[in-house]
Amino acid sequence: MYIYLQMFSTKEQLDKRTGPYGIGRLSYLQSLVTEYQDTNSLESKQQVLANLANFAYDPVNYDYFRTLNVLDLFLDAIEETDDQLVEFAVGGICNCCLDKENKEYILKNNGVQLVIKCLSSPNEETVLSAITTLMYLTTPNSKTEICSVPVVECMLRFSQASNKRIGNLAEVFLQDYCTKQQKSEALKIQAQFSNQENTT
Repeated sequence: MYIYLQMFSTKEQLDKRTGPYGIGRLSYLQSLVTEYQDTNSLESKQQVLANLANFAYDPVNYDYFRTLNVLDLFLDAIEETDDQLVEFAVGGICNCCLDKENKEYILKNNGVQLVIKCLSSPNEETVLSAITTLMYLTTPNSKTEICSVPVVECMLRFSQASNKRIGNLAEVFLQDYCTKQQKSEALKIQAQFSNQENTT
């Protein structure tokens, strides 16, 4: 997750501050979104998305995000082929998805499946943000999708990984979000895959 910016407690305080170009926060965020959409430079896109992911940590920005469709920008960027864009996009979603309105929007716009895809990323930070985001997005209505057998099986594999950051987070997911039956079904899938590999 990307938590680098100094945060402010109220919109009034925030409005007294200006962006690096001497403009208000909404105008500055608008300039970032416009730059992301207009630039042909991958490096510029990466920098802008990283900045927006930072801003996603502060709830004061959420009304601006919804006005500027920043959540759509994050969701779209998850499907990019560049690893860093995906990393910053899922990091941005992770940073803002505990907000009720943001969570509802992400859930209604295929956010769970997009985040699940990030579990197969070779990028450690992307995987960590994806696991955390799935935990944050869990509701009574979304739990079935988030704790589906393929996801639980993936978490079981992660929990046995040599990477302790991923392994420990996956273990938290398994303990706090998954039932014994879900873990049992996932273990059966693992056993089936193992048997198939041993016979080929």
